[in-house]
Amino acid sequence: MSNPVNNTDKVFLRHFSMLIGLLALVTFALMGLALHLYGAHPPPENPQHAQEIQARIAPVGAAYAGDTGRAALLAAQDAAKKAAEAQVAYGGTLDGKTIFGNLCTTCHTNAATGAPGIVDKAAWAPRIAAGMDTLFTHAINGFTGAKGAMPAKGGNPSLTDAQVKATVQWMVNQVK
Repeated sequence: MSNPVNNTDKVFLRHFSMLIGLLALVTFALMGLALHLYGAHPPPENPQHAQEIQARIAPVGAAYAGDTGRAALLAAQDAAKKAAEAQVAYGGTLDGKTIFGNLCTTCHTNAATGAPGIVDKAAWAPRIAAGMDTLFTHAINGFTGAKGAMPAKGGNPSLTDAQVKATVQWMVNQVK
């Protein structure tokens, strides 16, 4: 005679195995459907894919030798200079208020930085007395004083000298 617990276990295992088999079939069917859909509708190609590959595999440095190398080096330096000039900050605006609002306000409205505040006439008086050329030079090239440092071009190398001068002039006009 057979044990009723044993039969129940066998029935359970058979049903459980059938359920697992069905789930495996459903999984493979869904994977097949996904492969079919992906094959019929591939994702769009990145139009700059070839350029990205060339940029990744381009050599980091180059060796220039002889007259040909000198000409190539000068051409590369000229191209780099033109590329840098094309990256002018704030659309090339000469509006000192705009540049100040986007770049200079952080330091020149916070006394903790050591920079003279935009409304602090006493702090600006000795700087203005030194002359506009000195202010322009310090703003363009950077300056380290007793109270802190002024980074060259306010820390934004894409500013042109004319933009820096316009901003300094605007700031001086605010404290006069």
